Amino acid sequence: MSDLRFWLGFNSVSGIGPARLRALLDFFGDIERAWHGSLNDLREAGLDRRSLTNLVDARQRLDLDQLLSRLEQSGAHALTWDDDAYPASLRTVYDPPPLLFVKGTITVDDAWSVAVVGTRNPTAYGREVARQLATDLVRNRITVVSGLARGVDAQAHRAALDGGGRTLAVLGCGVDVIYPYEHRRLAQEICEAGALISDYPLGTLPEANNFPPRNRIISGLSLGVVVVEAGTVSGALITAQFATEQGREVFAVPGSILQRNSEGTNRLIRDGARPVLGVEDILQELNLKQVAQQAEARTLFPADETEALLVKHLSSEPRHINDVAHATGLPMATVASTLTLMELKGLVRQVGGMSYVLTRDTRLRDG
Repeated sequence: MSDLRFWLGFNSVSGIGPARLRALLDFFGDIERAWHGSLNDLREAGLDRRSLTNLVDARQRLDLDQLLSRLEQSGAHALTWDDDAYPASLRTVYDPPPLLFVKGTITVDDAWSVAVVGTRNPTAYGREVARQLATDLVRNRITVVSGLARGVDAQAHRAALDGGGRTLAVLGCGVDVIYPYEHRRLAQEICEAGALISDYPLGTLPEANNFPPRNRIISGLSLGVVVVEAGTVSGALITAQFATEQGREVFAVPGSILQRNSEGTNRLIRDGARPVLGVEDILQELNLKQVAQQAEARTLFPADETEALLVKHLSSEPRHINDVAHATGLPMATVASTLTLMELKGLVRQVGGMSYVLTRDTRLRDG
């Protein structure tokens, strides 16, 4: 893996986000050479004057060894684009964060995640719906993603924990800065049954303009976003917009047309969001009804040589079962039965016409 120090360094440079860092990596070949690049090379790689000034200042100001030491002492760890453990669902969105700070653990089972978000000031109805949906999701082995905010977010996290499930909280501050402060105990419990996640450097305070961008991570980690209650101006609606842009399904809980907290969700439904009357609506739309069986199958039936061979001949591009059989030299019956089992495990997905794609990085199976 590339030296984490330089990822930490670039993460601390204002004006160098995913697009510019990708351009630097393409130009220099690796992140260390990019960090030490000459001014002329950095300009040629596409840095504008402001970004270049910020990088030069950071190279003089930052002690990269100190940044790494601080990370190690914080109890958190960092995932970069180069890490196999970087969430596969987030990796597929436009300009994913180059670096994620994680306090807790992200597991392969978190690929089955649904975000539950909403207003910071829910009604009794909103609180109850958030808790019920989160409880039912974790009962079906679905990870609940939210933002640790007051209101709907906190209700969703708490219900997921009380239901014995997993939950991920995406912060608008450093993972070592808990906001709101009264959620510090909740945050600790989340670390033990999931993770706190942020792309902001350690020590970053919860400024208001940090929160809208973090919502792209909430939706990016999730297969779908459920908005429980939201007014016409709400961070939850920003999350829903990111979800739409990322190709995620948007769900909304209908409410009274007389309730301000339901104005946002009712408008989402009017504009095409899927109405949610219960968890079955989410599970059916996202094809998540067999997640528990998939998780059990993955435990009971570890990969064998046949399965490993099929993985090598599959990718994110659809491939017909006949082509797979021809490429592997295996009997058609063997290929068909093995693919069926792999689909049950959640390793492959049939995309129509007897064509299959991998649903996760093959290295997760080979490692």
